[in-house]
Amino acid sequence: MDDALQPVRRIGIMGGTFDPIHIAHLAIAEQVREAFALDLVLFIPAANPPHKQGRKVVPAYHRLMMTQLAVCSNPGFHVSKQELERKGPSYSLLTVRELQERYGANAELYFITGSDTINELHTWYHIDELLASCHFVGTTRPGAPVDKEDLRKRFGQLAEEKIHFLAVPELEISSTDIRERVRDGKSIKYLVPAAVEAYIIKEGLYR
Repeated sequence: MDDALQPVRRIGIMGGTFDPIHIAHLAIAEQVREAFALDLVLFIPAANPPHKQGRKVVPAYHRLMMTQLAVCSNPGFHVSKQELERKGPSYSLLTVRELQERYGANAELYFITGSDTINELHTWYHIDELLASCHFVGTTRPGAPVDKEDLRKRFGQLAEEKIHFLAVPELEISSTDIRERVRDGKSIKYLVPAAVEAYIIKEGLYR
């Protein structure tokens, strides 16, 4: 299942801490896969997320296993552990470079993220180089409007050519809430795939 080698041209990148992965992650990835005719969506758990340095994250092997359990029923989803095998912070530019080497220069990469993150792209590591290397798909959410004019001012033609938007159903699910529910002894059924729920219980995570 990991890093399945097959002839693909349009590849989605679904990065995240996945602590834990939940139903909203999967629903968004499937919506983008269909809307942009992606051949494959790669779920890439981050090893050392630069923006999560102040919070304790469960060990990488747990997050990898939960992600694999979550996506295994969808033939269009695969898991890559490339960021877990790389030392240092999980910068997206490094991930994109590795994928380009792997799949070839003709592969079109689509980085899937939320509209709130699109507004913060200017803070990303070497963002201009990253935008030149791949597309971004911002999944729009109520309460997180995108300042498209600011994007055009910051990135010029790259904003027009490389940043896309897709409205997705609002699912009020977050990994933070799931962790808190587990800690408080509350049910997380239907918030995460059944296999992920069973794994969390079996391994005693988030307690």
